[in-house]
Amino acid sequence: MPFSLIPDLLFEDYAAVTPALLRELGVTLLLSDLDFTLAAKRTRRPDQALKDYIAALERAGIGFMIVSNNRSGRRVTDFCAELGVEYQGHAGKPSPRGLQAAMARAGADAAHTAMLGDKLLTDCLAAKRAGVLALTVEPVGGAVTLWQRVLHAMQAPFKTACRRRMAKKVKK
Repeated sequence: MPFSLIPDLLFEDYAAVTPALLRELGVTLLLSDLDFTLAAKRTRRPDQALKDYIAALERAGIGFMIVSNNRSGRRVTDFCAELGVEYQGHAGKPSPRGLQAAMARAGADAAHTAMLGDKLLTDCLAAKRAGVLALTVEPVGGAVTLWQRVLHAMQAPFKTACRRRMAKKVKK
């Protein structure tokens, strides 16, 4: 199983991961982390922009499911219910088992699945280990705590490597 902390693609936020781009990449199922990927950790309810994004994915025929390590089942349950999406809780990322369970529930395979997240040590690594496309975004709300700042500083070289690889692909 692959061990890489370099995401396949890096974006400023989830909105940059458009349905058109996903279709171009052959993605029919987008799995996504919740905290700091789609909303700040303390955000209790999805905003209209996120609801519109999910609706656009649906119109494009792209399935969507949240895959979360979040310990607060109620928050995730309420958030997903308001979005009208399913979720795979207690995912155990960086283990691939949560992503594999989500793909099985959705009837999708790894070749047509992408994982969107903000953390390389959990989201990206789980994606790589599950054999799905690893899409990374900058954390919504930024790194707030000291630990988050350290963690995101540690991710910087891997993100730089991703940016360089993306720039080379554009030049070709």
